[in-house]
Amino acid sequence: MKTASVAILYQALPPPLIDGLRKDAKPGGYSDGGADIAFALRTAGVNVVTPTSTPNPSKALDWVFPDTADGIHSAGAAGASVLWANTVLFEGHPLETVMADVDIVGQIPSAMQAFDDKYETNVLLAQAGLPVARSFLLSGTGKENVCALADVEDACASRGMSFPMIVKPVRGRGSQGVTLVGSLSDLRDAATALIEAATFGDMLMVEEFLGGDEMTVTVMPPASPRPDGSRASTHWTLPPVYRFDQRGGVAPYNGDVPVTANSIAITPERLREPAIMAMIDSCVAAAALVDARTAIRIDCRADRDGTFKLFDLNMKPNMTGPGRPGREDQDCLSAIAARAAGWSYVDLLLAMFDAKWRFEPSDRV
Repeated sequence: MKTASVAILYQALPPPLIDGLRKDAKPGGYSDGGADIAFALRTAGVNVVTPTSTPNPSKALDWVFPDTADGIHSAGAAGASVLWANTVLFEGHPLETVMADVDIVGQIPSAMQAFDDKYETNVLLAQAGLPVARSFLLSGTGKENVCALADVEDACASRGMSFPMIVKPVRGRGSQGVTLVGSLSDLRDAATALIEAATFGDMLMVEEFLGGDEMTVTVMPPASPRPDGSRASTHWTLPPVYRFDQRGGVAPYNGDVPVTANSIAITPERLREPAIMAMIDSCVAAAALVDARTAIRIDCRADRDGTFKLFDLNMKPNMTGPGRPGREDQDCLSAIAARAAGWSYVDLLLAMFDAKWRFEPSDRV
């Protein structure tokens, strides 16, 4: 049976400034991962539409369309009936204009914009009773619900937060700008540098540091098939992946250290541990709260009591993988989890493709 034709979009649009905050663009706009997806799907027999008739496996941009209005139009004109949004979406993104006409692998743009705000997302999860790392907002000058840098010592004390702590962007990407600080002076120095650089806008998060094991959990949408071929009526997870060899308490950026060098899926025995089971349940509940339409990834760490707390919900996780020349070590964290469940990288992509959706009037744009 002939499959629907799919085109992969990459981030060509500059990231917008949202309430004074910016999610810094990834170099290449995820075109590397988009090309990995396109190449792998084509090897599996999926009809993948590309900008060139004979794409070179070594050239990422041969495989992906820009997420601009012109790029989306070109993908449709080339025959794509499915758009895979391997990009950062936001309200007003050109994808919104075609969501009622084509199938989508990706998130609702307004949902991605809302839940890329790490602070507000964690507030939402905490209000739902989920275990979340404590945090507060920090800026050079105080404003409603935002602490001024000069008052940061009192803000930490009033929340029962002690050093070490994490300082990070509100709309960050990966470990970019994330800093472990061990003292009040370190916190002030790190915060001042980030605020003055203004790469991420004029506000930061100060977050409790969780010193236990770090896990990342890939949550799949209800419409996607499980590795055993069954389908669930709720979100479900792939096996958690254990992260090790952090640098300064923070997992290094995958552009510097491939995640295959510092990440491994946990054993089936650990899946039965009460703390792990509780973490998985929390991640499933979080995915439902944010209406995740495709795979998301949630980073968690254990506190001193062994309770795993959610600290970073990623609406657009990295989705690189092997296949193209020189990409043998490019398994993303979700692909590592998939392999532990008995799937290959392409099996994971096919499950995501199977969960494509189309805009309905009841959906938020």
